[in-house]
Amino acid sequence: LIDFLKFYLLLKLRDVIIPIRKYLYYSHYGLCEMMNGCKYNTLFYCFECKGLKGSPNAEFCLWQDDSKRHSVSLDDTPRGSWASSIFDLKNSTPDALLPSVLERTAAEDMDRRNAENRQQCRHADLLGLYPVPDEDEAVERCAIPEVPKEHSGQRIMVKCLALKFEIEIEPIFGSLALYDVREKKKISEDFHFDLNSDQMKSLLRPHSPHVAISTLARSTIFSITYPSPDIFLVIKLEKVLQQGDIGECCEPYMVMKESDSTKHKEKLEKLRAQAEQMCTRLGRYRMPFAWTAIHLLNIVSSVGGLDRSDSDSDTERKGTWNERKKKGFERMSVGEDMCNFTNFRPATLTVTNFFKQEGDRLSDEDLYKFLADMRRPSSVLRRLRPVTAQLKIDISPAPEAPHYCLSPELLHVKPYPDPRVRPTKEVLEFPARYVYTPHTTYRNLLYVYPQSVNFSSRQGSVRNIAVKVQFMAGEDPSQAMPVIFGKSSCAEFYEEAYTPVIYHNKSPEFYEEVKMKIPANLTDNHHLLFTFFHISCQPKQNTPLETPVGYTWIPLMQHGRLRTGSFSLPVSVEKPPPSYSVLTPDVQLPGMKWVDNHKGVFNVEVKAASSVHTQDPHLDKFFTLAYVLEEYSFPFRLKDVIITEANVEAELKASMAALKGALLDTCVRFLHQLMSKLILLIVHPPVIAGQIVNLGRAAFEAMALLVNQIHKNLEGNQDHHGRNNLLSSYIHYCFHLPTTEPLPPPYATLSRATARPSSLLLSRSKSLSNSNPDLASTPATPDEEVQRIIGSKASERASNRMSAFIETASILCPPSRQIAKKLLHEELALQWVVSTSTVREASLQQAWFFFQLMVKSMSHHLFLSSRLDLPRRQRFPDRFVDDIAALVCAISADIASRYHKDVELVERLNSSLAFFLNDLLSLMDRGFVFNLIRSYYKQINNKLHTAQNPSSLTALRMDFIRIVCSHEHYVTLNLPCATLSPPASPSPSTSSTTSQSSAFSCHVQDQGVVSMFELSVPFRQQHFLSGLLLAELSLILEPDGEGMFFLHKKAISALHSLLCSHDADPRYTDPQVRSHIAQLYLPLIPIVMETLPQLHDFTDTSPQRVRHASALVDDSDPDNGTISQSVAMAIAGSPLPHSKAHPFTLPSMAGRQCSALSAECSRTLLVCFLWVWKNADAGLLERWVSDLSVPQINRLLDLLHLCLSCFEYKGKKALQRINSLTFKKSQDMKARLEEAILGTIGARQEMVRRCRGTTERSPYGGQENVRWRKNVTHWRQNADRVDKTKAEVEQESVVDGNLATEAALIALDTLEIIVKTVVMSELKESVLGGVLRVLLHSMAGNQSALFLQHCFSTQRALVYKFPEMLFEEDTELCADLCLRLLRHCSSSVSSVRSHASASLYLLMRQNFEIGNNFARVKMQVTMSLSSLVGTSTKFNEEHLRRSLKTILTYAEDDLELRDSPFPEQVQDLVFNLHMILTDTVKMKEHQQDPEMLIDLMYRIAKGYQNSPDLRLTWLQNMAGKHSERGNHAEAAHCLVHSAALVAEYLNMLEDCRYLPIGCVSFQSISSNVLEESAVSDDILSPEEEGICSGKYFSESGLVGLLEQAAASFNMAAMYEAINEVYKILCPIHEANRDFKKLASVHGKLQDAFNKVYNQRMFGTYFRVGFYGCRFGDLDEQEFVYKEPSITKLAEISHRLEEFYSERFGDEVVVIIKDSNPVDKNKLDPNKAYLQITYVEPFFDTYELKERITYFDKNYNLRTFMYCTPFTLDGRAHGDLHEQYKRKTILTTSHAFPYIKTRINVIHKEEIILMPMEVAIEDMQKKTQELAFATHQDPADSKMLQMVLQGCVGTTVNQGPLEVAQVFLSEIPEDPKLFRHHNKLRLCFKDLTKRCEDALRKNKSLIGPDQKEYHRELERNYTKLREALFPLINRKIPQLYRQLPLPTTPTQRNSLSRSSFRRVEC
Repeated sequence: LIDFLKFYLLLKLRDVIIPIRKYLYYSHYGLCEMMNGCKYNTLFYCFECKGLKGSPNAEFCLWQDDSKRHSVSLDDTPRGSWASSIFDLKNSTPDALLPSVLERTAAEDMDRRNAENRQQCRHADLLGLYPVPDEDEAVERCAIPEVPKEHSGQRIMVKCLALKFEIEIEPIFGSLALYDVREKKKISEDFHFDLNSDQMKSLLRPHSPHVAISTLARSTIFSITYPSPDIFLVIKLEKVLQQGDIGECCEPYMVMKESDSTKHKEKLEKLRAQAEQMCTRLGRYRMPFAWTAIHLLNIVSSVGGLDRSDSDSDTERKGTWNERKKKGFERMSVGEDMCNFTNFRPATLTVTNFFKQEGDRLSDEDLYKFLADMRRPSSVLRRLRPVTAQLKIDISPAPEAPHYCLSPELLHVKPYPDPRVRPTKEVLEFPARYVYTPHTTYRNLLYVYPQSVNFSSRQGSVRNIAVKVQFMAGEDPSQAMPVIFGKSSCAEFYEEAYTPVIYHNKSPEFYEEVKMKIPANLTDNHHLLFTFFHISCQPKQNTPLETPVGYTWIPLMQHGRLRTGSFSLPVSVEKPPPSYSVLTPDVQLPGMKWVDNHKGVFNVEVKAASSVHTQDPHLDKFFTLAYVLEEYSFPFRLKDVIITEANVEAELKASMAALKGALLDTCVRFLHQLMSKLILLIVHPPVIAGQIVNLGRAAFEAMALLVNQIHKNLEGNQDHHGRNNLLSSYIHYCFHLPTTEPLPPPYATLSRATARPSSLLLSRSKSLSNSNPDLASTPATPDEEVQRIIGSKASERASNRMSAFIETASILCPPSRQIAKKLLHEELALQWVVSTSTVREASLQQAWFFFQLMVKSMSHHLFLSSRLDLPRRQRFPDRFVDDIAALVCAISADIASRYHKDVELVERLNSSLAFFLNDLLSLMDRGFVFNLIRSYYKQINNKLHTAQNPSSLTALRMDFIRIVCSHEHYVTLNLPCATLSPPASPSPSTSSTTSQSSAFSCHVQDQGVVSMFELSVPFRQQHFLSGLLLAELSLILEPDGEGMFFLHKKAISALHSLLCSHDADPRYTDPQVRSHIAQLYLPLIPIVMETLPQLHDFTDTSPQRVRHASALVDDSDPDNGTISQSVAMAIAGSPLPHSKAHPFTLPSMAGRQCSALSAECSRTLLVCFLWVWKNADAGLLERWVSDLSVPQINRLLDLLHLCLSCFEYKGKKALQRINSLTFKKSQDMKARLEEAILGTIGARQEMVRRCRGTTERSPYGGQENVRWRKNVTHWRQNADRVDKTKAEVEQESVVDGNLATEAALIALDTLEIIVKTVVMSELKESVLGGVLRVLLHSMAGNQSALFLQHCFSTQRALVYKFPEMLFEEDTELCADLCLRLLRHCSSSVSSVRSHASASLYLLMRQNFEIGNNFARVKMQVTMSLSSLVGTSTKFNEEHLRRSLKTILTYAEDDLELRDSPFPEQVQDLVFNLHMILTDTVKMKEHQQDPEMLIDLMYRIAKGYQNSPDLRLTWLQNMAGKHSERGNHAEAAHCLVHSAALVAEYLNMLEDCRYLPIGCVSFQSISSNVLEESAVSDDILSPEEEGICSGKYFSESGLVGLLEQAAASFNMAAMYEAINEVYKILCPIHEANRDFKKLASVHGKLQDAFNKVYNQRMFGTYFRVGFYGCRFGDLDEQEFVYKEPSITKLAEISHRLEEFYSERFGDEVVVIIKDSNPVDKNKLDPNKAYLQITYVEPFFDTYELKERITYFDKNYNLRTFMYCTPFTLDGRAHGDLHEQYKRKTILTTSHAFPYIKTRINVIHKEEIILMPMEVAIEDMQKKTQELAFATHQDPADSKMLQMVLQGCVGTTVNQGPLEVAQVFLSEIPEDPKLFRHHNKLRLCFKDLTKRCEDALRKNKSLIGPDQKEYHRELERNYTKLREALFPLINRKIPQLYRQLPLPTTPTQRNSLSRSSFRRVEC
C-alpha cells in the first residue's frame, strides 16, 4: 500500500506541478516527429511529366477511370503503322463530354461552383508537405538530458566452457581478470570459476557443504571504458595446497598423459590417492599453479570487426568512442580505434599452453613484465616448458540485456526469469583513468590485496605462510562479519579468507584479491584483522594444522574517514591486547613483541568502490560539518580541531571555499549529494545559538565555481547550447526543494537494459517537469542496517537517491524541529544580482544552470504552496520581481557589451536568457515578462547603432526571439482575436490553464484593414511576439541591409518553424482558429512582396540566381506597397535600428542590385507566404487587395508566378537523381565565406555543427579539427544515404506532388480573389492580362490532373467574363493559351483532355460570337500545333486525335450554333489539324534519323511558303532541334532565315529606313537567305486577319530573333558572322536611341573580335551516296553531310551503318569501301549500299585571294573535292610512272552552313591527273611542308627534322630522288609534256633551296647531343644535291624559242589543256 501511495503521489505531483506544460509537445519540441507524421497523410495525384527527360509520359499515382490507358510511347508504335493510311477521324471515339460546358450560366454561379469544387479534398496543413525545418537552426530545441545511470564501458562477455588436463587427479580452480599493460593497472576485479567434474568437486565437499548458486557462474561480463591495444585477459589457476613446491606439483602435468595410462597406471593411482588425502586435510588452502594470458586485441582484429576488409570505414568502430566522449572522457591515443570491443564477431578459443607459476615472481609487477614480454616475437616464456591443458572459452560482445545476470554486489539484474538458473556475473571495472559519472546506485565494496610478508627474521618454523583476512565489527573473535564474497562452488559470504600458500617460503608474495561488502555505517571499532599461520602440510603427531605466527590490523575509520591506500604494517608475534582496534599497529604498545623489531614487514593495499565514502578530504570535511550542524552535535572533534558553536560557521564557510580543491572526478561522483547539500544550506540556513547563520552567499559561490569547473573540464559532455549533461540531468531528474523530514526512497529494481529503474517515469517536457531520480540498484531486500542508515537523517552522507516527490510527501507530516526557511529562487536571484568578480563571471558562464534551477524552484514552490490559482501578479513578492528585472537587465547589458569579445559565452548567455524568459511566461505575469523582453531589446538596440559588426548582434537577437516564441502558448500570448486598439497592459494576465477554444471565440471586428497588414505600432503592441519576429524578418530582408545570407536563413527558418508548429498542433485544426492565427502574420504578405527582387529566380535556368530588377516597381509611385518606416519603429515605443553603416561588405555581384536570397531560403519564404494566404480570412484578403494599386497587384502576380515555378512537380526520376544531400542542406558557400570574413559564425553554430558531427568544410575550406566529433545523428544518417529505397522515392514523389498541387491551388485561389476585386475597378484591363499570364504559366508546368481541372474551370470563367482581353487586344495571350490547351489535348490523362478540349471549343465559340469568324483562334491553333509537333518529343498524336474528335462532337451537339457556319468552320480546322498530325507521324518514324527528320521539317516549312506565321513556326522548330543536337551554326541560320522572313513582311507593312529592306539585307550573312523573299501581294496580304499576327512579326520580334541568332553564332564560334548580324541590329537601336542596348552590342562585339584569334575548329564534310531501292526517295542521291569537327570517316560510317542496319536488317546494308564511280547494274537489288567519302572544301585560285582567314575558308561553302588514285589497268596504286589521280569536284544546292546539315549534290565534275602531274603535286606539297616547318614560330625541331629526313633521306621509298630519276632523266617525246617536265624541274630547284634553309635552321636549334645526326643530314643533302644536279639543270630547248601570240582565250586552269576532263550535270 505504501508503495502504491508513493507511486500515486509521484504521478499526481507530476501532472499538477506544471500544468503550464500541458501543450509543450505542440510547441517546437514535438514538431519534427509530428511534421514527419503529417507527410504520410497524403493524397495520390496524377501528374504528366512531359518536360522531364527520361521520365514516363505520365506518372499514375491516382487510380482514375483511364489509369490503365498508358500513353503509347514511340518505341511501342509499329513503324509505318499510320504512315500509309489516314486515320478516320469521324469513326474515332471522343473523350467524355463535360456536362455543363454548352450551358449558359451566370458568371456569379460559375465562380461559386468553381470555388466550392476547389475547396474539396484540400490539405489542411500545407507545411506538413514541406521538408521539416532545418535542425541546425533550431536553437529552441532543447534535448531532454539523459537519465542519470550507472556507468558502463564497452562490455564483453567471457564464457568458460571447459578445462581439461592430460591427467585428472585433483580439482583445479580458475580466475579471470583484465590488466592494462600500458597503464600498469588491473582494470577489473577477479572472476572465479570452477570447471571441475562432479567427482573432483566431491573431494572438497566437507569444506564447503553449502554451495550458493551465485558462485556457480561460469560466464562473466567485463566492462572496458578505455579500450586499448594493451589489454590482456589473465587466467590464473590454483590447486589445493600439497607438499612440495610449485615446480614439483606441476611435473606430473607436464610429463604424463592420460593416453599413456597403462604405462603410468600405478603412478597415477598414487597421485590420486595423495590428492584425495590432501583435499581432505588441506581442502581450505590453495597454492598457485599456472597462468596464461589472452591479448584481447588479437581477438578483435583476427576474428575481425564487422567488416575487416574495409580498413577505412571507421564509422562503426567510432560509435562507442563518441558515446564515451559524451560522458566527457579524456582524449584517447592514436591506434586505439582498432580496439572496438562492441562489434567484433564472437570467438571460441582453446588455450592449450599454460605457464607454471614461479614462487618468487607472483606480484603484479612481475606479471606486467611477463605480459610485455609475451608480445615480443622472441618471448622468454615461449622457451619454457608449458603445462599442457585445454581451456575452452568463448569471447563475444555482451548482449544488450543478458538474462540471469548478477551485479557486482550479487543483485539480480532484470530480466531474471528463474533464480535457479546458473547466473552470469558482472565484474566491477576499475577504469584505467577517471570516469566522470555521478553515483546512481548504492555501492559499498572494499578490496583488500595482501602483497608480501617478510618473516625471514622470525624465529621458529614459519615456512608455509597463509594470511587469514577478516572484517571485524569489534575485538571479540565472534564479531568477524560474514561480508567476504565467496569465490567459486562455495557459500556466498564468508567471515574469513585465506591467501594461497607458497611452499617453504619465509617471505612470500601474494596476488590474492579479497572482496568485501562493508556496512554503510562504519564506527571506530570496525577494522581489518590479518592473522598469519604456518600451515603444516605433512600430518605429524602433536602438530596442529594451523599455527598462528603473527597478527596485524588496520582500523577502517579515522577522523570519520575511511582509510584506504597502501600500508606497510608491523606484525605482532602475540595476540593484540584489548582495545587494540582504535589504535594503529604503528603505535608501540607496551609489552608487545613484534616481528623484526616493529618494522613494516607486511605490505597490503586497500581499495574502496563506494557511493557512501567520498575518500576526498575536502568533500569529507564539508559533509561532516554539514552533518554536525544538522544533528547539532557540539562539540565535535574533526582531526585536530574541536568544532563548537563559536567556530562552526567559519569552518563551514572555509570548507565550502576549499571544495574547489577537491578532485574533479570525486566531485562529479558525489555531484547530486553535493548540490543538494549546498541547496539545503541556502534554503534552510542553520540556526546556531538562536541566531540564523546566512550561508547563502558562500553556498552560491561554491555552487557557481563547482558548476563552472565541471563545465570547463568536461567540454565534450555538452549539448549544442553548451549545457553540461551531468548538470542538466541533475536539475531535470534529481533536484527538488529540500524538506525537513526525508522519507526512505522506494527501491527500484535494477534493469541494466535501459539503465533506468522500472519505477522511473519520464516527462516529455523540458527541465520543468520532475521525475523520480531514484536510480538505485539496491537489492530488493537490502540489509536492514543499510535501510536503517539510508532512512536516518544522516542519509545525505550516503548516496542521495531521494525522489523529489517522495520527499515532498513529508510536507504532510509535522516537522520535528523548527528550521529557518528561505526560498531558493529568491535567494539565487538575490545572490546573483549582488555577486561580483570571479563568482559573477562563473555564474554568467553557467547562467543556464542557475536559470533552470530558479525556474524549477519557482514551479515547485507554486505547487507546494498552492499558489498556482492565485493571479500571476500575486504569486511572487515584489522584492523577487525587482531582483529578476535587475538580473535580466544586467545580463542583457553583458550580452550587448561583450558580444564581440566572448562570442561563445555571449551566445550561451543569450540562449539561456531566452529560455529563462520563455519559462517565466508560464509562471509570472506576462506583462512583466514582455517588459523584460522589451528591456533586452532596448539594450541591444542601443548597442546596434554603434556596433562594429551589427549582424552578429542581430543574429543573437534573432535566436533570442525564436526561443521566446517557441512557447507552447505562443498563439494565445499574441492575443490573436483582440482588436488593434492598444490594451490597458501589454498583456492581460490570463490564467495558464485558459481553454484554447475561448481564445478564438470572438470575431474580427471591422477595422482599418490596411493596418492589419502593416507592422504598425498598434499591430505590434497587440501581437507583441509575432510583431517582434516579423519586424526582425523585415529588417533582415531589406535590400540595402547587410546582405548577410546566414541571417536570411536564420530569420526565415524561425518563421517557418513557428508556422510548422501551428500546422502540427491539434489545438488549431479548426479553419476559423487558423484564420485568427494567420492574422498574426498578415504583414508577411507585403514583406515578401517587397523582397520579390531578391528572391531566387526559379523560372530561370541560367546561373543568374536572383530575379532581375525589372521586377522592381517604379519607386516614384506613392502607393507601391513599400512597408513604411514603421518597420523600423518602436516595439511599443522603443526604436529598432535601421543601420546603414557596414564596415564589411561583400563586393556586389554583377547584374544584382540587392542581396539575393539562396534558393533554399526563397523556397521556404514562399511556402510561408502561401501558408498565410491559405489560412487567412478570404474576406479580409479581398478587402486588402481592393486597396492595392496596379503596380502592387502586378507585383503580387509576379510573386504567384514565382511560387508556381518554385513548387512545380519534379517527377520521380528527378527525385532519384537529386543527390540526397539536397535535403541535408544546400551548402551556401557565399554564406559560409561571409561568416568567415565577418566573424559572425557564432560559437553556437560551430558547436551545433560539431555536435551533429557534420562533415561540412569549415568556412576556410579546411576540415574542422575537432577531436571529439560526435557520431552522426539519426536524421542525418538518413539524409546522407545517397541511394534511397524505391518506397522512399515513391513516398517522396507523392509528398512532392501533394505540395505542388496545394501550392498551385492556393495560387489559383489568390488569382480568383484578385479577379473578384478588380472587376469593380477601372484598372481591370491592366491587371487581367497579368492574371491570365500567371494562369498560363501554371498550365505550362508539370501539374496534377486535379489542379488542371480547376485551372481550366478558372480559365473558362475568365475568358467567358472578359473575352475582349483575348480577341481585341494582345495576340500573344491568345497564342499562348492555344498552345497550352493543345498541349493538354494530347495528354495521356482523359480527364485533362476532356477539360482542355472543352476550353478550346469554348474559345473558338467565343471568338466566333464576337465576329462571326474565328480566324484568330484558327490561326493560333494551327501555329500552336505546328510548334507542338515540331518541338515536343513526348507528343502523342493518338490522344490528340481523341481531343479533336471531342471538339467535333461539341460542335455537332451545340444546338445554338447548329445553323451557323460555325460547325463547318470547326470541321475544316479539325481536318487541317489532322493533316499536320499526319506529317507528325511521318516525322516520328524518323525520330532516330536526325538528318531525315530535319529534311522532313524542312519540307513542311517549305510547304508553308505562303503562310509566313507557320513557316516561321517550323523554322523555329528546326532551330530548336539543331540546338538540342549542338548544331549551333545551323540553329543560327534558321534564326537568320526567320528574321529575314519577318523583315520581308515588315517591309511590306511599313517603310522604315532603319529596318532591313527584306531578305537582301541578310545576304552578307548567308547567300541562302534569298529563298525567304515574299510571294507577290496578290496571293498574300499581311493586313488580312490572323496573318502575320504572331509576336515575332514586329520590330521587337525581329530584334529578338537577331539577338538569338547572334547568341547561336557565338556558341558556334562563328564570331565574324556576329558582326554581320549586329550590322542589321545597330541601326534599329540607334533609331530608338537605345544606348544601353548599343553598349551591350558593342561589348559583345568586342568579346567576339577578341575570340577570333582563339583556336577554332569548324565542321568536317563527307560525301554520302545512297544506292538501292530500299532507300526509296534517296536512291541514287548524293549528299554532302556536315559533321562536327574532327569526325573521322570511321565514325560517320559506323553511325550510318548502325542506323540503317537497325532499320533494314544487318545483312542488308553494305558500305562501299572505295570512292570510285558506282555501276548500279553490278549491285544486288535487295541490298542497300552506302558510299561515304571524306571531302574538303575546294576553291579556285581567284577565290583564295578573297578567302584569307580560317573562317573564310569554312563559311559559305558550295564546292567540295575528293581525290581517287588509280592506274590504267584498274589497280588503285602502281609505280610512279603509271600512277594517275582522279579529282572529283562536287557542287551543292545551298551553301554551308545552312538550315540543315546535309545538302543535295547538284553538280559533279571530274579532273584526271597524269603521272607527271601527280609527281608535280607531290613535290609542291613536300616543298610547302618544308617551308612551313622552317618558318614555324615557335620553332619545332622535331617536326623540322622529320620533314627534312623525308626529303633528303637516302632510304626513302618513292622519295624526291626516285621521282626525279623517273621523270627527269629523259626529255619526254610528247611535246604536250614539255611544260610539265619543266615545271617539275623547277619544283626540284625550289626543294633543294628549301632543304638548305631547313638545314641551316636545324643547326641553330640542335644541342651538342644531336651534332652527329645533323652531320649525317648534311651528308645526305650533299649526296641528293649532287644526284639531282645533272637532272635539274637540263633544259628543253623547244620551250625557250619565241612563241607566237595565242589566238584563243586562255582557259581558267593551266592544267586544262592537257588534262582529261569529264563533266556531269
